[in-house]
Amino acid sequence: MTTLKERLHADVVSHMKDRNKVALTTVRNVLGEIETREKSGKTPIVLDDAQVTALLQKEAAKRRDTARIYTEAGEDERAAAEIAEAEVIEAYLPKPLTAAEVESIVDETIAALKADGVELSMRQLGAVMKPVTATVAGRFDGKAVSEIVRNRLAQQ
Repeated sequence: MTTLKERLHADVVSHMKDRNKVALTTVRNVLGEIETREKSGKTPIVLDDAQVTALLQKEAAKRRDTARIYTEAGEDERAAAEIAEAEVIEAYLPKPLTAAEVESIVDETIAALKADGVELSMRQLGAVMKPVTATVAGRFDGKAVSEIVRNRLAQQ
């Protein structure tokens, strides 16, 4: 299975062949951001898929925010360009989860912990959050996940 970074590199070639300038420029910019992140610091590192996904989420959010600013300033053409770039980036992100799916994951995690004999209360928030966060990883808002876990633990 290829990594997300390998997929981005492969897509540069396909975007060139398709003459898709927006996608090509966007993917190149993202790859540049990845390389900058990898080379910054005292020792070079290699980002894994989770780190690349987090970076892609930030880049997409930046573009959506910039598009909103352009729209407020009456620059609809620039806003459309930013949204187009955000959509290219979002195509590489994992499918977001619905609130119901996250609630189901939380319920399964709580049931598994109870089966292991763990007495659950608000003090065990971290014990529930750790496996849930690992499962949800970048596909749902962390604050919202925390709220769902808190609500479920309050009902215990």
